[in-house]
Amino acid sequence: MKEKILAIIPARMGSTRFPGKPLAPILGMPMIGHVYERVRRCNLLNETVVCTCDQEIFQYIESLGGKAVMTSNQHERASDRCAEALIILEENQNVHYDIVVMVQGDEPMTHPNMINEALQPMIEDEKILVTNLLGQIKGNDEFENRNCIKVVCDLQSNALFFSREPIPTRFKSNKVPFGKQVCIIPFRRDFLLEYTQMQPTPLEIAESIDMLRILEHGMKVKLVPTQYDTYAVDTEKDRQVVEKLLANDPVTSLYCDQNPVT
Repeated sequence: MKEKILAIIPARMGSTRFPGKPLAPILGMPMIGHVYERVRRCNLLNETVVCTCDQEIFQYIESLGGKAVMTSNQHERASDRCAEALIILEENQNVHYDIVVMVQGDEPMTHPNMINEALQPMIEDEKILVTNLLGQIKGNDEFENRNCIKVVCDLQSNALFFSREPIPTRFKSNKVPFGKQVCIIPFRRDFLLEYTQMQPTPLEIAESIDMLRILEHGMKVKLVPTQYDTYAVDTEKDRQVVEKLLANDPVTSLYCDQNPVT
């Protein structure tokens, strides 16, 4: 039987680094709209929803004809918000999902095929509980940027550690497998709910990275390299960079009447 797959995009207005970020305009369209429109075009998904604690985001997604779910404003981790949204959806729709793909709302360059990439190992191997897309770090500025989450992995492509600090060592790292976390993260449905019941862990709290809770509890996160370039938005400067990149992105033309970038 084909697995039922749900994508959930968590978004909130209260970003400490960029308040109101989900509704920041990119080519005349709020950023969360770009993420939603691009994610829903993945052909492996049965449904795509946005979960939020903010009415502005909820109303905007509904104005697109999309589906949004209101969640608590008490969540500190995006994965906890997604778990609440999953339960609400399943109860309201009387449906059971097998895999939940969390796609962060600040990844407006998400290509639909990136979700396929992240899902493929999980579809092929039922023992894999969670995967995380792995991107290339391009240049020292990105390597030193604390908003870019670096990750190192073992020889089987399982994550060893995630950090906002530069890892591995700045020297002799050219032959070491590492990259940056791309926040496209498929979970087995039951494992996502299990994750939310795990105690938060010291490294998770120190780094503010969800995936460390899994590693610290002795479980594996399978890393999946992506062939696509991506650029998360954490600051106004990032928004300006992404706006220029999306203006020349073929997926953008499928849903967005572009305004000129000046």
